[in-house]
Amino acid sequence: MRIPGLPCRSSQKLVVTTESRHKEPAAPNLLNRKFAVCVPHTVWVTDITYLKVGRKWHYLTIFIDLFSRIVVEWDLSDSLERHSAIRAFHKSIVRRRPASGLMVHSDRGIQFASCDFRAELSRHGCVQSMSHKGNCRDSAVAEFFFHTLKTQFIKHRQFSNRIEDEVSLFQYIEAYYSRRRRYSSNGGMSPAEFEQLQIMKDVA
Repeated sequence: MRIPGLPCRSSQKLVVTTESRHKEPAAPNLLNRKFAVCVPHTVWVTDITYLKVGRKWHYLTIFIDLFSRIVVEWDLSDSLERHSAIRAFHKSIVRRRPASGLMVHSDRGIQFASCDFRAELSRHGCVQSMSHKGNCRDSAVAEFFFHTLKTQFIKHRQFSNRIEDEVSLFQYIEAYYSRRRRYSSNGGMSPAEFEQLQIMKDVA
């Protein structure tokens, strides 16, 4: 690298977003890595990651439908409190109107184990599932999305303010990832195309 004059660009340091050392009850792992789902709006996975905005860390909460891998909804916050997860869940419910019995899978973080979040799940007839303690593979789908987001889009970008970050996230998530990016588990179709195909099959 020194000979051709290539600079070294270091990655961002790890920021912990999961606080599992709490006294709130943990739900059983009902998903158990069964990521292949045949019916839309039956299993959602959710997780939180960190993004640098100016000099502050912000936190992105997402909900993904395992059927098509589409990002149902998301929320950006400057706090790791439970309120962002609840906002993202509310937006997901309004957007998709899932039937009672929807499974929502997450890690054991305090945001998802909190009484308020669990109450919202119960109010909408959802069933909660949580990963085994300390096993990131149980959240592989959400982790894959975060990895793709950071390596393909956010890596080495600098966002000066939250509005700029939210606009960029909207363009990537809504315009590109959900509608244009091909997914191998969808037979080479984007999540939106895969969902549309299912709608056409149901109508037929």
